[in-house]
Amino acid sequence: MKVAIIGAGNMGSAIARGLARQSGTEREIIVSNPSNGKLEKLKADFPVIQTTNDNAEAANNADVIIVAVKPWLMEKVLSPLRLKRSQILVSLAAGICFDDLAHFCGEPEMAIFRVVPNTAIAERASMTLISARNASDKQKQLLMDMFNEMGLAMMIQESKLAAATSLTSCGIAYVLKYVQAAMQAGIEMGISPKDAMTMIAQSLEGAAEILLNNDTHPSVEIDKVTTPGGITIKGINELEHAGFTSAVIRAMKASKS
Repeated sequence: MKVAIIGAGNMGSAIARGLARQSGTEREIIVSNPSNGKLEKLKADFPVIQTTNDNAEAANNADVIIVAVKPWLMEKVLSPLRLKRSQILVSLAAGICFDDLAHFCGEPEMAIFRVVPNTAIAERASMTLISARNASDKQKQLLMDMFNEMGLAMMIQESKLAAATSLTSCGIAYVLKYVQAAMQAGIEMGISPKDAMTMIAQSLEGAAEILLNNDTHPSVEIDKVTTPGGITIKGINELEHAGFTSAVIRAMKASKS
């Protein structure tokens, strides 16, 4: 299978690296970018990756074309490619709907996917959202398998993408904002910044593993550590007095609009 990636920015390069690391697959990877610096870095790290400055060359005879460019460049990039119905188009451009993508590529019957990873894809730990149009079950499974190797993928309806992006792509920034705030508290209490960051990050990873690996709910796990008269419930109540839950809800809803 030949996979073409158009755009070697942060997201395109991360996906190329993730695909190159996958074992047990016979896959040809080619990455296109107008400038050579990022391509040379990719090639040095993963000699198996082919590179080019010609988008059409990359897309020619590719089974899957992943377009990782800014939304305002999508029409300019897609229109000259003359994609075929037998190919699979994958768009990473936020806010560009299926109808527009089909119009840009001039092949409305081809399988098109909208994919929204988050920045953790660079660590192969992304929460990746996938929506499909005109795709067979086999093609859907292909995309799920591809992005599950770089974290966790979830197939959702296009109508839910904006809301889900608030939780995942925007949401990772809100999680990091919590880490930053907790670090400041730790520093005030005498913990070094580096140690505070490590403690909080590991605590977040532990919380995530509990939720992902067990049939549970955040409320259940919070109850396990909030003993009557204990220190944790005092902190929880302070968060609520300060409007923590409301602030998170408002932030998520604001980033959807």
